[in-house]
Amino acid sequence: MWNTIGKSLWLKSNCLFHQNQVASDSVHRGNLALQQLSCNACLEENKACKCDQSFESCKRVSGVDEHHAEANNSFTHSVINMTGMLIGLGQLSTPYALETGGWSSAFLMIGLGVICAYCSHILGKCLDKNPKSRSYTDIGQQAFGTKGKLIAATLIYMEIFMALVSYTISLHDNLNTVFSGTQFKVSWAKLSKSQLLTLMAVLVALPSLWLRDLSSISFLSFGGLLMSLVIFTSVACTGIFGGVKANHTIPALRLHNIPAISGLYIFSYAGHIVFPNLYKAMKDPSKFTRVSIVSFTLATILYATLAFMGAKLFGPHVNPQVTLSMPPHLIVTKIALWATVVTPMTKYALEFAPMAIQLEHNLPHSMSSRTKLIIRGTVGSVLLLVILALALSVPYFEYVLSLTGSLVSIGICVIFPCAFYLKICWGQISRPLLLLNFTLIAFGLLLGVVGTISSSKLLIKNLKRAHSG
Repeated sequence: MWNTIGKSLWLKSNCLFHQNQVASDSVHRGNLALQQLSCNACLEENKACKCDQSFESCKRVSGVDEHHAEANNSFTHSVINMTGMLIGLGQLSTPYALETGGWSSAFLMIGLGVICAYCSHILGKCLDKNPKSRSYTDIGQQAFGTKGKLIAATLIYMEIFMALVSYTISLHDNLNTVFSGTQFKVSWAKLSKSQLLTLMAVLVALPSLWLRDLSSISFLSFGGLLMSLVIFTSVACTGIFGGVKANHTIPALRLHNIPAISGLYIFSYAGHIVFPNLYKAMKDPSKFTRVSIVSFTLATILYATLAFMGAKLFGPHVNPQVTLSMPPHLIVTKIALWATVVTPMTKYALEFAPMAIQLEHNLPHSMSSRTKLIIRGTVGSVLLLVILALALSVPYFEYVLSLTGSLVSIGICVIFPCAFYLKICWGQISRPLLLLNFTLIAFGLLLGVVGTISSSKLLIKNLKRAHSG
């Protein structure tokens, strides 16, 4: 398995791109989507790559054939990569979402999986129309020009930022549980134990933001998919060996909670930023639709299984992060908690990489390499501390994650793929497909608006309650 995962890293001759395709969560999806920054991603030390050249020029300079350098993924390899993109942070919240919305909300989860699989398929159709398009932002530019590219890039950065806030909240919550019996206090610091622990964990990860070697940074995410499988297995072991009986009754439907949990469900399928990269990496792109069907089916099965398993095991007391519901005395619980703690600490440098690349590219070429390193490291450190401050100020994992899904992910996964497809392929689309895509856009807008309003209200309500208390 590790050999397969390792193949996901590509070095395009002298232009070094971070192409790790086995990310553990939707945060990492933005990283791959922004790789195609022309030669922006070339490291300055690499003199063979001229950063003022286009991507095509860079390939000519290096003398590398694009097809052999990149399009070498088999069907199985592509399924592994896409499934790895889909299974991540969202899995922690699926048991909570099912319990909150009722067991019939699983049909919404499955339906969103089908819709997102279809939207993955039409992104491939858009790439067919223009072989030069290589990324989500390229498709946006192909459809709506510079404005389309700008909107796509904005959504990507928003998702990265908001998901990193959710990751840090998860880090805070799980650290607090891991060290629940430990006394830890600094007399001069006006912070709680959990806040101090989170601050220390973030400070430990902070130096990684100063790394410039993207191929080294990419190895930080190798354990992501493994950690997700560890969490799933740990929850299963809790029911099989942990003495916890799956005897809770899941309510049929709680309609008033559906808008809030819809964001949690849609976030779980948010991988579309990266799918153009996966498409371009395939030996036979005509199989991309089959890859999407298999990958979304596998992800949906895992989500549904974990959702019903967690809801039956923990019932109305299930935590928005299922790991926090597990009995603290069990070994599998400690393993799951540490898996959830370690993962965010390995992600910060990885997810800051796209923004760091763009930032460094925009700096004057006359600026020395050391100065650029100081600037990007400083900006990354400040950004991480802002994320930390937000996570500690708004420690409500489920509402932040739901808001991310409703505000950003629904646009990335449903609304914009359909809009791009309609604009690019208008003349070749049949009337039934036109109706379908317009319906999906309307459905996405409705779900996004009601979900954003609902999750925002809940977030504000809990912030007011905490402030008044």
